[in-house]
Amino acid sequence: MSHNTWIHRMVRPTVVKPLAGTPVTPNQLTTARLLAGLTAAGIMAIGPAWQGIAAGVFVLSVVLDRADGDLARLTGKTSPGGHRYDMIADAVCNALILIGLGIGLREGGEWSIPMGVLAGLSVAVILWMVMRMEEMGGHRAAELPSLGGFDADDAVLLIPVFVWLGIADGLLTAAAVIAPLAALLFFVMYWRQLRAAEPQ
Repeated sequence: MSHNTWIHRMVRPTVVKPLAGTPVTPNQLTTARLLAGLTAAGIMAIGPAWQGIAAGVFVLSVVLDRADGDLARLTGKTSPGGHRYDMIADAVCNALILIGLGIGLREGGEWSIPMGVLAGLSVAVILWMVMRMEEMGGHRAAELPSLGGFDADDAVLLIPVFVWLGIADGLLTAAAVIAPLAALLFFVMYWRQLRAAEPQ
């Protein structure tokens, strides 16, 4: 994933640089991101009346996600363990927010929970494959090209946008279709990398 999207550029001067001279560590930001993401997913699961608040908490989680890696790079505190922790937090938060959305929309139809689980598990599988590809080929091994300063990973911000626009059910349907297709794309990338790593 890119480290210089528009979101990174907004977070860098407002969050990261003020924290650079403090005792706050990148892993502490990752932990805060994880807690915010878990909180957002839990609130999202309550139901539509609370989903606007959940969306706001999830935005905070995404901001912290962009900030932790940037803080690590700015302060020279990058580490394989920290990167792995960041990726695991991403997988947990991004998967659970979709599962929480499906649970929260349960009164709208019996398919909402299965769709949320399908979308959430697909996202978790994608991030697992990204970690595996990075272990084999380095940090950029699974990177997709940015478009207009936005990374594919930035698509998670569509969740709060759609919730605030009142079309969360449409988002859930789209996620249940797009996330498995994206998982298939990453599987092809992963399979090709495995084949390339095989002894000739």
